[in-house]
Amino acid sequence: MNNAPWQSKKSLKLVHLLLTSYKNSYGEDLLIPSRSWYSAKEQAIKLFNIQNPVLAHDNAKDPCLNYANAAALLLWNKCWDEMIGMPSRLTAPKKEQEQRKKALTHVTEKHAIKNYEGIRVNSQGELFMIKNARLWTILDEANYVVGQAATFNCWWKI
Repeated sequence: MNNAPWQSKKSLKLVHLLLTSYKNSYGEDLLIPSRSWYSAKEQAIKLFNIQNPVLAHDNAKDPCLNYANAAALLLWNKCWDEMIGMPSRLTAPKKEQEQRKKALTHVTEKHAIKNYEGIRVNSQGELFMIKNARLWTILDEANYVVGQAATFNCWWKI
């Protein structure tokens, strides 16, 4: 039985698609070291615990977050239940949402971009800059778009 919501059957499948889509987009693994023999649960544990924030949203008209690892939850100062299901546009302050939307449209067209940067806002209203972000399209096994994901290795409070 799974104890953590990020280890649910649905989340395990999403983690697999997220990692596979990342590899297909960038030609490298998001999890280092990568092991092809990692179980779905081991992949989920490793992704949840890597130091860089990782977030994903679905492909709804107003996309909602469906994944956030521990680093992302800490940065946005939210628990899983507060973050998951939240419209992903709310990760950015209102005045930055149009710029964010343009970047995500670019990801839709190109399937992946590197070196994105932008301002984000946590649950306390504190602003922070993200830099060196990678954004990519998440595809399912039939190559249908099921969402988009992002990770970044550089951020600071503004």
